[in-house]
Amino acid sequence: MKVNNFKDLVVWQKSMDLVTEVYKLIILLPKDEVYALSSQMRRAAVSVPSNIAEGKQRSTSKDYSRFLNIARGSAAELETQLLICVRLGYLSENQIDSTLCLCDEIQKMLNVLSEKIQSKDQ
Repeated sequence: MKVNNFKDLVVWQKSMDLVTEVYKLIILLPKDEVYALSSQMRRAAVSVPSNIAEGKQRSTSKDYSRFLNIARGSAAELETQLLICVRLGYLSENQIDSTLCLCDEIQKMLNVLSEKIQSKDQ
């Protein structure tokens, strides 16, 4: 399949699913977390597909790779925040399990994509 733009990337599509899952989980957090942890989680989740999209639209593969690394970092940040929610008793492991799996899958896909981009430059 030819990738014409960022919306054709499976990793972007999955990261959009991740955003949806995170927004559903945030509703379950205590109201006093609205401007703290839930805000951080929203920003990290939205950062993943946003950076994939921005990187894809950049003119150099070096820029693209840099944005993919930022997306990967945001996914790791989100994973950490989900685990914090469990530690604080806001969410259960069962509630975050599928979201963590999706984070992990996205991070692996970003690794592969980044490696492909870097190998084209060499």
